[in-house]
Amino acid sequence: MPRYDALQGDTTVDVLVIGGGLIGLTTALLLARDGAQVALIEAQRIGSRTSGHTTGKVTSQHGAIYATLVARHGTAKARQYATANQAAVEQVAALIDAEGIDCEFLRTPAYVYSTKSADALDSEAAAASSLGLPAHLVDAAEVGVPAAAALRFDNQVQLHPVRYLAGLATAFERTGGRIFEHTRAVKVDEKDGAVHVSTEKGGVITAYQAVLATLLPIGITGAYFARTRPKQSHGIAVRLPVEAPTGMAISVDSPTHSTRPWPGGGPNGLIVVGSDHEVGSTNETGAAYQSLVDWVNSTWNAAIEPEYRWSAHDYSTPDLLPYVGRSPGSRSIFVATGMHKWGLSNGTVAAGIINDLIAGRDHPAADLYDATRFGDTRAVAKLITDNLKVGKNFTLGHAQRILRGGLDHLEAGQGGLLKTGNGTIGGYRDQDGNLHTIKPICTHLGCPLTWNTADTTWDCSCHGSRFDPDGEILDGPATTPLEAPTTDA
Repeated sequence: MPRYDALQGDTTVDVLVIGGGLIGLTTALLLARDGAQVALIEAQRIGSRTSGHTTGKVTSQHGAIYATLVARHGTAKARQYATANQAAVEQVAALIDAEGIDCEFLRTPAYVYSTKSADALDSEAAAASSLGLPAHLVDAAEVGVPAAAALRFDNQVQLHPVRYLAGLATAFERTGGRIFEHTRAVKVDEKDGAVHVSTEKGGVITAYQAVLATLLPIGITGAYFARTRPKQSHGIAVRLPVEAPTGMAISVDSPTHSTRPWPGGGPNGLIVVGSDHEVGSTNETGAAYQSLVDWVNSTWNAAIEPEYRWSAHDYSTPDLLPYVGRSPGSRSIFVATGMHKWGLSNGTVAAGIINDLIAGRDHPAADLYDATRFGDTRAVAKLITDNLKVGKNFTLGHAQRILRGGLDHLEAGQGGLLKTGNGTIGGYRDQDGNLHTIKPICTHLGCPLTWNTADTTWDCSCHGSRFDPDGEILDGPATTPLEAPTTDA
């Protein structure tokens, strides 16, 4: 991944893109191609978080979604979604070709399968076909894992996500764009016909338009923290004792397992993703990784351990559609969030929508993804339920999660919440014996934090902010690091 300097001082541009993931880099490149003067800022390194940890599937196959979209939103809107995401597959392929991006690009089928019933996918197949997607039922044996039914989407794409992001960054810079890493936006103001973005180091960036491509819009922008839910997934890379399945696949049954070939692992290499849960809902995340290992060993009658493991999270919306476009009440601030873990295709759609809105052009999916909508009555009901749950987490988040003993009893690799004379603190002792302590209260809206044992992070179950052991921000919407505790004793 190329490296970029932090922004020093103030600057002015036509468009400022905040966030160096897939949506931010694609949007920035499209805007620069249109002739805009564009700068992109990233709080850490470009591609360092969710976009760099995706499975690398670029596909219009989003699980068994299309029958649900037809039933929920009608055929016309479901067709808009299908058409937009299938076009995104081809747009990614075109960008790779035009910019000469070396990212392990491969055309391959994408399967959705059921392990339980031979007719489980009949309605999904009928819906996908009626919407014009390249999908049809096939022999379940094609999938390469035990399956009772399978639906294949032809001519889809898999790639190496970090190499793709690096290629987008290079292409953007070549087109005249500027990238600043280690430049965190902490405040976004719209006034006097411009957007003024304050950075962590005191600089101010002024732009005619700003794009918040930060997984979830930072701070309280648009109240998207209350209109989405953060879902974490875990991944492992393994070498099977036999050749790995050659296509991408995802199950419709619970627990979900998503697989794709791992070229770096040779012909036997496989990436497996699953063990989903809401961010911060559990601290025993080691079990999530182990469940993936157990599934691999059970499926292939093996006894292997993963060579790599990682996790990432994304946001879901109550009506299954992303929020993309102008933020509510704003003329010049654009947002994109709620990709439902299909960000390589949905995120490419989002970039196209925002580029066209800024350029004053119509986009066929703009109304479908409208960032100001609240959805149907079912969506509103889910929002109410989700936010009641957030309120409960806010009130009871620390219940029965206190470690016994004081800080002196923390062993290497152990972390969690501890009671002290001045209240509850969060502590972690790293493998070198160094102690890290924080005040376990999220700086976004004050929710209690959960210690993530396997990823060694502090996670917020309310809105998905995540922090490292020293309290530095890994993922927003928080814009301020965690506070230090009043005492370490």
